[in-house]
Amino acid sequence: MEMRDALGEVGGEALPTPPRLPQTSGEKATVIIHYYRGELARMTSWRDRIDRTSNWAITVVAGLLSVSLSTPSSHHGVVLFAMLLISLFLLIEARRYRFFDVYRARVRQLERYYFAQALSPKAELNADWAEQIAESLRSPRFLMPRREAVSRRIRRNYVWMYMILLAAWLLKISTPKLLPDQPRTDTVWSFGEFVHNAALGPVPGWAVLAIVAVIYAAIIYVAVHREPDDGEFAYGEVHV
Repeated sequence: MEMRDALGEVGGEALPTPPRLPQTSGEKATVIIHYYRGELARMTSWRDRIDRTSNWAITVVAGLLSVSLSTPSSHHGVVLFAMLLISLFLLIEARRYRFFDVYRARVRQLERYYFAQALSPKAELNADWAEQIAESLRSPRFLMPRREAVSRRIRRNYVWMYMILLAAWLLKISTPKLLPDQPRTDTVWSFGEFVHNAALGPVPGWAVLAIVAVIYAAIIYVAVHREPDDGEFAYGEVHV
C-alpha cells in the first residue's frame, strides 16, 4: 500500500491540498471581518444599481413630460408611453432589489448577531445565525418573491412617478389647447368630449380610460397593501 509522503504525494503524483480552515478564535474573527466587508461591498454595489434605475426612471418621466406638455403638437400618447417605460424600469429595479435583499440579509445577520453581541451582549442571541448564512452561501436563493419586490419599489419611489404621469395625462386630455387640431379653449365641458380626447389611434377613448383605471387601481392596491413583516424584514425607517 502506497503511503503519502511529507510533501503530500502518493506514487509520485501531487494530491490537491484543501485550504487550511481557521482554528483559533482570532483567525475566525479575522475571517468574519473580511467576509463582512465583502458582503457589504456587494450589497452596496446592488444598492447603487437600484439607485441608477430610479434615476433613469425619473429622467425619462421629466423628459417625456416636457415634450408632451410643451407643445399642442405632442400627442397624449407620449404620457402613456412614459407610463410603459417606467413600468419596465420598475420590473428591472425589482429584480435588482431581490439580489440586493440577499446580501442585505447576510449583512444584517452579521451586524445583529455578531457585531452587536460583541459590543453589547444580550440574551436573545440566535444560535443558528451562522448556520443560516452558511446555508445561504452553499445554496443561494432569493429571499423575497418578485411580487413583494415590485410592491416595495412602488411604495418607495414609483407610486409618485405614476401619480405625476396620471396628473399630466388628465391635464393633457382635459385641456384642448394642449391637444393638436382641437379648439383653443381652456378645458373640456362634457364627459363625452373628455372620453373623445382620450382616444388613442383606433382604440376608443372609453377603452383607454378603462385600461388606465385598472392599471392605477392595481398600483394603488400594491402601494397600500403590505405583507405581514417577520422582524428582520419589517418596514423600518432605514429599510430601502
